[in-house]
Amino acid sequence: MTDLQQQLLDAIIPNVVFDGWTDAAFERAAEDVGVSVSAARAVCPRGATDLAVAYHKHGDDLMLARIAEADMSALRYSEKVAAAIRFRLEVADKELVRRGTTLFSLPHLALIGGQLIWGTADAIWNALGDTSDDYNWYSKRTILSGVYGSCVLFWLGDDTGGEATREFIDRRIENVMQFEKFKTSVKSTPIVGQFASGLEKMLSGIKRPSAAARDDLPGRWTLND
Repeated sequence: MTDLQQQLLDAIIPNVVFDGWTDAAFERAAEDVGVSVSAARAVCPRGATDLAVAYHKHGDDLMLARIAEADMSALRYSEKVAAAIRFRLEVADKELVRRGTTLFSLPHLALIGGQLIWGTADAIWNALGDTSDDYNWYSKRTILSGVYGSCVLFWLGDDTGGEATREFIDRRIENVMQFEKFKTSVKSTPIVGQFASGLEKMLSGIKRPSAAARDDLPGRWTLND
């Protein structure tokens, strides 16, 4: 972000709690920074929506820093994923996220909300060293997007201080692992196994997108898109 974008983000946060990610909050942030609304929109064309996107991506950055600092060498892979989700929620302000959920549930902004969740899932897999180079690259991020989205919604309603959310995250990850085990067992059966093998061969041509192509995938929106 530019300095002005960062200043606007810092200024809007206290207002979001009361006004949400709205034009009113954006205009007040511009006033607090000491710039005109037109100058603020020059760097944030979508107004508060751009700042909500920036807030989410900043949370991803904080999560990645937590992952880099944590010693997870003794954890199983599923436990590392669960820890990453916990880190992501711990660096977020619940009320700001609640307001963001309301914003990105609007029909014309729902796609952006989905892209941001995908971006978080992508960041987690990359941080944990995912090396998949085929259709699994997409399926891992799709599944984790669903898991993360459900965890956010549960967390927003959790009034236990986070204990219930931690247990919910563990259950969701365990559900995914059980499904993976189920797929493995089903693939070992003769008829289904042959079908699954043929399907995998068909999908084997799907490759992980290049760095340039990933810029167009969900979660890659910039402030000025």
